Parts: sequence; C-alpha cells; structure tokens
Amino acid sequence: MTALHDVYADLVAEGIELGEIVADLPRREWDTATPAPRWTVRHQVAHLTHVAHLLVLATGDPDAFAAGTAAARENFQAGMDARLAEYAAVPVPELLRRWGEERAAAEKALAALPRREPVPWLGGPLPASVLAAVALMELFAHGQDIRDGLGRTRVLTDRIGHIVFLGTRTRNLAYHARGQQPPAEPFRFELTSPSGELWAFGPPEADQWITGPAADFCLLVTRRRHRDDLALKAGGTDADHWLDIAQTYIGPPGEGRAPIGQYRV
Repeated sequence: MTALHDVYADLVAEGIELGEIVADLPRREWDTATPAPRWTVRHQVAHLTHVAHLLVLATGDPDAFAAGTAAARENFQAGMDARLAEYAAVPVPELLRRWGEERAAAEKALAALPRREPVPWLGGPLPASVLAAVALMELFAHGQDIRDGLGRTRVLTDRIGHIVFLGTRTRNLAYHARGQQPPAEPFRFELTSPSGELWAFGPPEADQWITGPAADFCLLVTRRRHRDDLALKAGGTDADHWLDIAQTYIGPPGEGRAPIGQYRV
C-alpha cells in the first residue's frame, strides 16, 4: 500500500463535503428519519457536533474532557444518549453554527499536535493522527446515514484509506464488544481502493483472509451495511465470523443494518 493521503487534510475535506449537504436543507428535512433507529438528520448532526466538542476538549483541556465524558465512561450508551438529547434540542441554525465552529477548532487542534502525541479518548489515549482518522470515520459513518435518509448518493475517494487502516488495526474491538475472545492468528486484508489501488494489510501467508472493495469494507466496519449487501469475501472460519461482527468504533455494536439490498453508496 502506498502512503495514505494526509489525514488532517482529508478530515477537513470530509467535513466540508458533509457540511455542504446539510447547510441548505429545508427545515422539514432535518426531521427525516435515517437508518439508525430513532435518529433523524438532526440527531446525526447533533452527534457529530458532540464528537467535535469532545475532540476540542481532548486536545486542549484533558481535565475538562475527563469531566465531560465521566457519564459515558460509567455507562457508555446512557452517557452518550444524554448528551445527544442536549445537542438535538438546539435550534437548527445554532446547531449548524456550533458544528462548524467545533469541527474547525478540532481540525486545527489535531493538526497542531505531533502526529504520535497521545491524546485522551473514550477508549484510552490515541496518537493524534489516529484520533484524526477516528474523527474522519465518524464523519464517514454518520454522513452515510444522512445520505441514506435523504436519498443521496456519494462518490468515494481514496481518503477512505484512513478508515480501512482503522478497520484492520481495530479488528479485535468487535470481539471485545461482545465479550468474545479474539483469535490469536492475524488476518490478511486485500482491499481495492476507489482509485483501483490494492491496499494490503497483514501477513500474506495468513490462513484467515478478507478481500473486496475498500468502500464495502468501510461500510462493513462502520456497520452501515449488512455483509450480504457487500462484495466482501472471507477465507477461513474466523474471518467469516468477523464479517458478521466487525466494528471499528468503541461502545455497543447496536443492531446494525438488515440485509435489504436497498441502499447504494
């Protein structure tokens, strides 16, 4: 795999692209349901605003970050749901303004740090560049929900490589989220980028392997598509099971998506 694009520039680009979609939405479309149960477009933007705010705290005020995430660390789902309700209650114009400001502040703060400097996060400290990839993953995943709800398609670029990297490096999160023991053997991942490049991770001789389009892989690990709607293939029982449970974010896996064959990237 050749070097990834700059994660900080890609994070900015992903935010701008999604911001342009929601900026001019008629007010009624903010109440459009998205594939996430009980989440409208407003909830999706509210969540992204909360995440951007947490990034600002994590990069600039670790004590405030610890205080602001105490409830989520005690009970992840309840803590996050409580903050989501607060942000979703904000009037749309104010929510848009806050998201733009928090997002810009988070992008600037992450890019100003040394790439390997540890930054506190909900699952434990992460290098600044990895946390930027996590932020990009959040935009990708919740942006997909927004597009699905609104019936919008998207043209993916190779900036999803950062999400592919996360998905291969966080393989074991899926097992831990379900109280399962991860397999000791590594997987081989061979994924084709939107531009046609082969992205490969893991030992070539691995008995457990996954192949397919990188775009489908990103939709799988963010749990925005069911595996039956994707062109991913697995070799080995462990790799095949992982396609059923894969996730690259911390917290409960949720219900995921049904294999409906309805959505298109």
